[in-house]
Amino acid sequence: MRPAAELALAPCLRVLVLAADPAHRDGLLAIVRNAGHQCVDTMEAADVVLCEEDCPVHANKPILALGGVEADHRGWLPWDASASQINAALGAVAAGLAVRAAGETQAGFASMHEPSLHGLLTPRELEVLGAIDAGLTNKAIARRLGISLHTVKFHVESVFRKLGVRTRTEALAKARERRFGITVNL
Repeated sequence: MRPAAELALAPCLRVLVLAADPAHRDGLLAIVRNAGHQCVDTMEAADVVLCEEDCPVHANKPILALGGVEADHRGWLPWDASASQINAALGAVAAGLAVRAAGETQAGFASMHEPSLHGLLTPRELEVLGAIDAGLTNKAIARRLGISLHTVKFHVESVFRKLGVRTRTEALAKARERRFGITVNL
């Protein structure tokens, strides 16, 4: 528990709470108020947005989402997060930090057990992996292969999942470890 002097120095945030269920919204509002923050009704007045599940809001405000699937918001916590975890996460995302529940950040994808990458990856995934090896960004890969950026992201995620990795560097290292020649014929 933090000393009272340290708690007094914690900034009061202006928080916009978005929740479809009125009872759930009331509970979140109570958590925000009990933490000493101010609840606001507009995006413009907010320092941070607290929402449930996949928040459809795409504002230039930091967002802390509760429950649902981990999204691209700055902050994400599971439904069962405590009031103190929510309060800490609100302060962290307002300060520009990324927040994920403990254990969530190291999860990655489970590796599939296949004897070779040739049987594991599709031809398009092999092309995407080759383009990653060439140092191309997702946007450049999309242009080079004539596919959408969304499709590139889908293939990259699929490669990561199949190889059991979380980053491009890990994917390339795993491919080289399995003595897999990466080639792109365009």
